[in-house]
Amino acid sequence: MFTRIQSALQAEHITVYRIVETVEETAELFFVRHALDQRRITDVTEYQVTVFRDGKNGSGEPTRGFTSVTLDPSLSDEQLAEALRGAYFAAKFAANPYYDLPEPVQAPPVEKTGPLAETPLAESAGVMTEALFAADVREGAFLNSAELFVSRLKRRILSSEGTDVSYTDASVKGEFVVQCPSPEDVEMHVTYAYGELEPEALQAKVAEALTFVADRARASRTLKSGKYDVVFSGNALRTVLSYYAERSSASTLYAKYSGWKCGDDVQGEGVTGEALDLTLCATVPYDGEGIPMADLPLVGEGKLLAVHGGNRFCRYLGVKPTGNFSKLRCGNGKIPFEALKKAPCLWAVTFSDFQMDSFSGHFGGEIRLAYLIGEDGSVTPVTGGSVNGSLFEAQKDLQFSSERYETATYEGPYAVRMSGVSVSGSEA
Repeated sequence: MFTRIQSALQAEHITVYRIVETVEETAELFFVRHALDQRRITDVTEYQVTVFRDGKNGSGEPTRGFTSVTLDPSLSDEQLAEALRGAYFAAKFAANPYYDLPEPVQAPPVEKTGPLAETPLAESAGVMTEALFAADVREGAFLNSAELFVSRLKRRILSSEGTDVSYTDASVKGEFVVQCPSPEDVEMHVTYAYGELEPEALQAKVAEALTFVADRARASRTLKSGKYDVVFSGNALRTVLSYYAERSSASTLYAKYSGWKCGDDVQGEGVTGEALDLTLCATVPYDGEGIPMADLPLVGEGKLLAVHGGNRFCRYLGVKPTGNFSKLRCGNGKIPFEALKKAPCLWAVTFSDFQMDSFSGHFGGEIRLAYLIGEDGSVTPVTGGSVNGSLFEAQKDLQFSSERYETATYEGPYAVRMSGVSVSGSEA
């Protein structure tokens, strides 16, 4: 197929291009309660071709536009040529200031190792299925349904500039629904994703979700509006920390949505809590443009250490392209979780839609379940209301748990405590 694509590109006089071949095998399982409702084994091959078109703008300055198109191996030669011709024509209308493409890289294939990458898909799916249901033993709350996807892929990146690299990868992802019918019928949807075989982590996630949904079913609407010390955990913490990755990306800096530069105190001055220690993690050896990936320290002692991003915007800023990262590691965490939430606070557990605004620094969402911890140590499950906080105000006094939490996109403390966060109550 590479030869067919290259021949078609040559016939269309397209000289600058990138071809990404992805071959992905997936075992897909769908459950209703503990019964297997459907099973699928897929094996998909596709080619994403990016064509570049150079020209000049009205002022005579050089430009470079690009368009990507996904091609199926079943396309005829005529259909293949037509798709590439259309993409090249469209690139004419996507002209950007000119930039150099990534430096060419040629290297032997990189093979992912470990149980998930080396074990047959069906066997890995069996291990994770067992973990999925192992914690479903709670009285009054149960696993309603679940989806499990175990994937293994091979990717090759070939460019007109001379890049020719390939690697293998593997992943587990899916979602499940937990339900508690009494005293109020409540469901919670939970997603999960891992880059390794993590049965213990999935079992713990199900157990936690069953506890949360049971408490949500009996939660009261007694939360008063005011300022609280708020504890965020799990995916909500990952969402908050994404602020630092987004604000330091080359695309954000080039658009002047952020004025950060290396060495800036991005956590602010006068930090009284833990100084941030953040790293962008390379989960694959090459990004989609063929840029070699390596772990990149992002924030250390609260200061920005690096600017990161894909080729085009890094070129515009005059910094070395790092590739696009999908995983963030936080090295903080000194306080045991039980101690972290011992003093009065609101442990906000699940939200209907929790978001972090990287432009304003505000975060928030509607509370589905939180635990109100009182002066006397009492713990009251509450629901309703919303959190609306400012990271600008809270980041100087961050306290992280020593317990760790890991998914495909995050590795770091399980929880963080912030002081003085605004909460709109649910009390009538």
